Amino acid sequence: MNSLAPRDATMYWLSTRTRNDLFLLYCFADAGLPTAELRETLARRIIRIPDLLVHVLDTPANIAYPIWEPCEFIDDQFVVHPLPAATWSNLTTALGDLLNTGVRAQHRPWRLHLFREVADAPGFAPDETALVAVLQLSHALADGRRAAEIARALFTEGDAPLSSSRKHAGMTGWPAAAMALPRIPISMARTVIRGLAAARAQRELAELTAAGAIPPPSPGASPNYFNGGGATPESHAARMLVLNAADLRAPGFTVTVVAATAISLAMQRYLTARDLPADTLRAQIPMAVATDGTTRNSYRDLSVDLHPDDPCLRRRAARTAADLATRRTRAAHPLHRAQAAVTDSLPAPLLHRDVTHYPIDQLPDQVSGHTVISSVHRGPADLTLGNAPVRFTAGFPALGSVMHLTHGIHGLGETVTISIHADPAVLDIDAYTDLLATARTEVATALNDDEGPRRS
Repeated sequence: MNSLAPRDATMYWLSTRTRNDLFLLYCFADAGLPTAELRETLARRIIRIPDLLVHVLDTPANIAYPIWEPCEFIDDQFVVHPLPAATWSNLTTALGDLLNTGVRAQHRPWRLHLFREVADAPGFAPDETALVAVLQLSHALADGRRAAEIARALFTEGDAPLSSSRKHAGMTGWPAAAMALPRIPISMARTVIRGLAAARAQRELAELTAAGAIPPPSPGASPNYFNGGGATPESHAARMLVLNAADLRAPGFTVTVVAATAISLAMQRYLTARDLPADTLRAQIPMAVATDGTTRNSYRDLSVDLHPDDPCLRRRAARTAADLATRRTRAAHPLHRAQAAVTDSLPAPLLHRDVTHYPIDQLPDQVSGHTVISSVHRGPADLTLGNAPVRFTAGFPALGSVMHLTHGIHGLGETVTISIHADPAVLDIDAYTDLLATARTEVATALNDDEGPRRS
């Protein structure tokens, strides 16, 4: 039996309340291979990727954690979408509609969407068309890092199975529940013991913080316009800035920091143009952590100050980089593992109750970020589909009742795409995309200027 880890089960149960799927876009040249042959090519690849041959099996009354059960690839996991006209503009409109959908992991935890012969894709010559593949994954199946590994296996020729996949031995829901019942008292005792350890860890963290041995926790921030009013977005919009990696490089700064600085400038200007407060901006940035081999979602969210109060772009970037490093240092401290272990020991019924009853549609007094910035490099640009090479990739972190604007920064070979995912009821996405494109140029110029920093 291979049960979902508590963190993965949380993502699965949350999917019944909010859209939290992962969407990985890969843009290939379209070499004109017939769609039926494309499907056959992908089917041959899928059978060697164990992560794409499972689905979730619930246990009765959620008495035990759900189970990964083997299954076969079926026709409705491969979807070809017609467009009114095969243009990049219509593709992005259709993508926004896709982002408002969710897979049912009990049926199948992933789906592949294809768009054929798309004209005027970024970086393409006028006589070229694009084949756009969007891999939609249940968040229970993977986090951003693992999702990129799955996609790489799917879009790689030859026998290259996903190294982190495991074989899945099936067990029906009733035997799993029967096995879980005697374990509940043990799990409760383990929760109490780990809770005591977590309390001790919290005291030690406080003592180390007071002594200056580790950085203090993030102060959080009051919600602003980008957090919305607590309602779940009813529609979604997406845009992409496809760049050469060199466009986001600057001596002494990572691509993530350069992009985050541009995002801070664009968000600041968007708010200022509407006479809204723009003196505080924080980003929620996921940080990958070591996996224990059983959990598919292995990351922690960091709350990072984007320093919109600093008019010097070079100094703003340096301060953002320093705060990101500080957040990483604290989050990586071993004492945090004791706190995470409490959730890992909760019996399934208790965690299910917490996840399904938590008030996710209420805007809290303090938030960890006004946007999400998810940054993943997805490896070399050696992927293929339909006998054609990949050109770039993109990704779209989920929106929610508290997060109405998110950003993806995804590298592939020598391209980096900054993706924008927004609630159109809150954000004029085209106006914001223009601001971000301008800000990216200004920030890159300022950070590469030998004569000194530029000001916003």
